[in-house]
Amino acid sequence: MDKNQFLQSFAEQFDETDPSAFTMNAKFKEMDEWSSMVALMIIAMVDENYNKKITGADLRETDTIEQLFERVAAK
Repeated sequence: MDKNQFLQSFAEQFDETDPSAFTMNAKFKEMDEWSSMVALMIIAMVDENYNKKITGADLRETDTIEQLFERVAAK
């Protein structure tokens, strides 16, 4: 799994957030556009792009994009 590709795929789930806001250390749940709909889109993106299943609990238990990346990579 490539961190840069994951970051790009993650950022593509947001329509209005400036792409420069997305770094591996970004606290994604603090972004104005974060919502339950975006969370579902992230879950679907991980399933589609990486053939791995994450849950709402995985999102709740991570704060940064890097933490989520590490969790997905470990599955």
